[in-house]
Amino acid sequence: MTTNIMQALYNSVSGLFGFSQSLNTISDNISNMNTPGFRGNDSFFENVMDDDGTKVAGTGRNLSEGQIEQASSDTDVAIQGEGLFILKDPQGNLYYTRSGQFELNSDGLLVDSVNKYVVQGYDAAGNYGSIDVSSLRSLPAQATTTVNITGNIVGPNANTVSNITVYDDMGVAHQLTLTMTPPTQTTSGDWTATVTDASGNTLGSGDIHFASNGAPQPAFNELSFTKQLGSNPQTIVFNFGAPNSLSGTTAIQGSPSSVAAKVQDGHGVIGLTSESFDTNGVLQLTYADGETKAGPQLALASFPDESSLEAIQGNLYLPPQNQVVTIGRAASGALGQIEGSSLEMSNVDLTRELAEMIVIQRGYQASSRVMTVSSDMLQQLYQSTQGN
Repeated sequence: MTTNIMQALYNSVSGLFGFSQSLNTISDNISNMNTPGFRGNDSFFENVMDDDGTKVAGTGRNLSEGQIEQASSDTDVAIQGEGLFILKDPQGNLYYTRSGQFELNSDGLLVDSVNKYVVQGYDAAGNYGSIDVSSLRSLPAQATTTVNITGNIVGPNANTVSNITVYDDMGVAHQLTLTMTPPTQTTSGDWTATVTDASGNTLGSGDIHFASNGAPQPAFNELSFTKQLGSNPQTIVFNFGAPNSLSGTTAIQGSPSSVAAKVQDGHGVIGLTSESFDTNGVLQLTYADGETKAGPQLALASFPDESSLEAIQGNLYLPPQNQVVTIGRAASGALGQIEGSSLEMSNVDLTRELAEMIVIQRGYQASSRVMTVSSDMLQQLYQSTQGN
């Protein structure tokens, strides 16, 4: 009888240890319920052979996706589907995470906001490595090559278009003026176009011919000149429209004069104004002039047994040595799509955790009661032997 009472005591102690361990798992889940990308754990009990009580056999990670919520940062991202982001520390060690709290640092590298580890991906040439936009933070200066002239020109006075802004190869703006001198009676339909700079210096001059219907004639529909406005000579073409077409500049008598100039290309150095990720994980860069360029693409990793990953620092994971990692582009194959300006929150279900806590509490309370009863029975047995 004494053996049975002692075994009941030990069984109750094992229950207390097991339930306290399980409570520790629950408390860890609840404490990380606001940790982005965190995946909760469950404790598993097993019976000890020969009726020796219970023990926690281990924990299992809940691999279900957490709720995706809107984030305030344009570089925050979440994964819809399979995969983990890849991070590299300064020593070259790789880590994996579902938390997409990313930002661009002062060097133009995309890093996670917590550890400052560099996010891995693919550049425009398809090379795998760190996501680096340092060379894309501004658009280099571009020299102007073409100015399109539109509208209608009529005499007898000269037609002038001023404040035509063009750029040299250094990104410096220059103000040009176009003067259209009407034809004389001996040169009917032949206008003289002259381009001058802000100081009045002539940069180029030539004849523009119009047919009787007012359309530019072939070989006389452009004025081209080459001058050194910046560090190198550049050629600028003033285009008056396609030959025999009324879509560009016209010379139709009886219609009002409305000649205008539109610079087709060229700009100074243009800075980056915003960045965001599309569903394929490609970083879309928007510049001050409204131009958008595609930057690097996020890389994702997948594992045959994701549950075997070792959790460190809350939302970072390391694979065991025998685990094979597959790396690919987001939204390709079995890898999930990217949700920009979003974060995947913890997959911890607070309601479920509280319910589990109640069960743990009742189990602990019952085990404690068994230990108390076993102790009382041993005390009674001891006292009965004393009476003899």
